[in-house]
Amino acid sequence: MSERANIRDVAAKAGVAVKTVSRVLNGHPYVSADTKARVEEAMRALDFRPSVAARILSGAKSNQIALIYDNHSPYYMFQIQTGCWDFCRANNIRLLAQPVDVADPQVGEQVRGLVSETHVDGIILSSPVTDCDPVLRALEAMDIPFVRISPGTNHALTSSVFMDDAQAADDMTTHLINAGHRRIGFIKGHPNHMASDDRLFGYRRALDRAGLPYDPVLVCEGEFDFDSGTRGGRALLDLPNRPTAIFASNDDMAAGVLAVAHDRGINVPGELSVAGFDDTTLARTVWPPLTTIHQPMVELARTATEILIAGGDITHRRLPHTLVERASVAPPARTSS
Repeated sequence: MSERANIRDVAAKAGVAVKTVSRVLNGHPYVSADTKARVEEAMRALDFRPSVAARILSGAKSNQIALIYDNHSPYYMFQIQTGCWDFCRANNIRLLAQPVDVADPQVGEQVRGLVSETHVDGIILSSPVTDCDPVLRALEAMDIPFVRISPGTNHALTSSVFMDDAQAADDMTTHLINAGHRRIGFIKGHPNHMASDDRLFGYRRALDRAGLPYDPVLVCEGEFDFDSGTRGGRALLDLPNRPTAIFASNDDMAAGVLAVAHDRGINVPGELSVAGFDDTTLARTVWPPLTTIHQPMVELARTATEILIAGGDITHRRLPHTLVERASVAPPARTSS
């Protein structure tokens, strides 16, 4: 197998200095059209592809970006990565996906090390990293471009893409109220996510507008994963006066509620309505399929990547959500008086 061509091979074939090849690679304006053509022809003939390291040393962009995340839902993260990857693939950009733990005291230094070691051109932050102060401070200190997906704080700090989580939760709660439900359980998301508070706010706002009292007994803590959904489902279904509907802050937790209901022989939606949030693949594969909020996760990630690559002024884009009706919600069963 022949060795991979290097910049010296290109220079020799084109009959120019190595420095001239470097100038062509970096788009230097002071290279004649004839010289540029000869260098480019030599690169094609040798199937020369400059390494990332060589581009970094020459001062060029690495054509790499990183997605940094900490999320307990594999379905959510798959769609976020898909959105980033779609745009990167179409634009010949390499995507690095790096998980972190926002609760780790060293998370800021870990992100600083990632940027220093990989020389990425920019960063996309997914929730809850998008609101992690140590990470934000580290990136600001390094003066590297970054875009945040669904930030809950410091909206003017940097470019962002988001949806209205409070309004989406309000819409779902209102949908359950309009179906006839008056005791609606709610399972919160992970406490590290600002969206968790926004969704609780939307739930409470819809209850208040309908003249229904907020009952903290009907609200359980969650962590955006299946197990916390089962814990919340058990707690709510153990109540002497159990809810007729349960709204979970994501589809993973809603699936946990479904599992508890099935285990106890509670018919969904005949005896209990269950709703989720996100509209991940899971929402369509559980039984019955979940009524849920379609959060445009792929579009959010694709848009964040587009904004990052485009550069320029700080940009904020809000994308719409949709309430998707499926078979897990129905009017509450009539009870004898």
